[in-house]
Amino acid sequence: MKAVIYARYSSDNQREESIEGQIRECKAYAEKQSITVLSTYIDRAFSAKTDNRPEFQRMIKDSGKRLFDVIIVWKLDRFARNRYDSAHYKAILRKNGVKVVSATEIIAADSTGILLESLLEGYAEFYSAELSEKVIRGMTENALKCKYNGGGLPVGYTIDSDQQFQIDPVTAPIVRDTFEKYHSGSTIVEIVRWLNERGIKPQRGKAMGIDSVKRLLKNRRYIGEYKYRDTTVPNGIPALVDIDLFNRVGERLAKNKKAPARYKAKAEMYLLSTKLHCGLCGAFMVGESGTSKTGKFHQYYKCVNAKKHKGCKKKSVKKAWIEALVMDELVAMLFDDAIIDRIVDLVMESQNQENTALPVLQTRLTETTKAIENILNAIQQGILTPSTKERLEALEQAKEELEMDILQEELFRPFVSEAKIRFWLHKFREGDLQDPEHRQRLVDSFINVIYLFDDHFTITFNYKEGAKTVSLADVQASAATTAIRSDLCAVGAPITKAFGP
Repeated sequence: MKAVIYARYSSDNQREESIEGQIRECKAYAEKQSITVLSTYIDRAFSAKTDNRPEFQRMIKDSGKRLFDVIIVWKLDRFARNRYDSAHYKAILRKNGVKVVSATEIIAADSTGILLESLLEGYAEFYSAELSEKVIRGMTENALKCKYNGGGLPVGYTIDSDQQFQIDPVTAPIVRDTFEKYHSGSTIVEIVRWLNERGIKPQRGKAMGIDSVKRLLKNRRYIGEYKYRDTTVPNGIPALVDIDLFNRVGERLAKNKKAPARYKAKAEMYLLSTKLHCGLCGAFMVGESGTSKTGKFHQYYKCVNAKKHKGCKKKSVKKAWIEALVMDELVAMLFDDAIIDRIVDLVMESQNQENTALPVLQTRLTETTKAIENILNAIQQGILTPSTKERLEALEQAKEELEMDILQEELFRPFVSEAKIRFWLHKFREGDLQDPEHRQRLVDSFINVIYLFDDHFTITFNYKEGAKTVSLADVQASAATTAIRSDLCAVGAPITKAFGP
């Protein structure tokens, strides 16, 4: 029998058996039962109360390939602590010819074993729910007494021996000054720099950042409010900041949060970032935006060397113009069935070239199988020598090892069929070309590089011989049909810069 091992370490119980210990016992069980282990699936710091575990889901999916017969777990609660999830996924595995076994829990294969397995699964779910209830009950009792319940301790406070919040005489004045500074007009960036100069750090020991300062200014504990889940106790802990100052700071935070909104409506992602190069010097062309003297907002791509005045004379081009032309060429390529066929052939060819081990293993397996058949045919014809049996046993052993190697290769390097590749390519045709995310996926997937000159641009696609040059005449023809003016000779971006990408 062929098996895989599933091991899981939960973050909610640090006394559980380690991953290494689980794997060791699972391998010992497999060896005792003469089961061959192909691979392991490991989820670290994931609770079994949820099925949202990456390696667990990959293992369930791989079971459909029918490469293994058994999943070995240290205990059944490693697989699931939820009876519904356990029953659901075991049903999928049974359909795929795979069963789950415990390395440490002896469960018979008869009706008694079925009952015992159900009891163990039920107990695992009960234990998880009971533990959660006990923890929440205890922390709620602490909350009613306004005791520290763990987690991040706000700057400005310490905890005494009774787990009560106390004012830290060293850092509390700095917290008050932080609120006063922001209320008086200091920016978040200035406050970050000021706090870091004084060595103020959150509990995790990292330097202060913009987000940590914003969280500090919004933390209602500084006005004495204690909160845990649904329990809120006003004046439950010593206050560091006056309620009026706290509210005024909150109003300024809300106002500044809305301030950049007028730009967000105008700014878009730069689709050709890292793809677009200057045809004159070869440097990247990067996104740039600005507001003209008339107040009109503009977005451009500009050569890095021209931007830094390093000798390149390439002029900026409008973002909307160049992106529209590139998308036209990309869509034309995507709807060309001949090109799609070529891409499919190249992907299939690439898969065969990349996985050099699998064809060799399959050839050796064919040769070994043929050698076994030849010996069997010789035996049937009465040709038998003292070395025949040894030779046959050696070939049978070699065949078994080759089959195992092939299974492992297929498990770790799955082969994508031609139909799936074609389906994936055709899905790109169905996407909404007005959706920025879909446009970005198209560019990332199919375009390798674009070189922009003054009178033409060259696109190189992500497949052999996938290059196309578009001349100024082509651009002008496209502009006539799309109402996007030719802009190869555009002047630079506005001098007054509002913001950049």
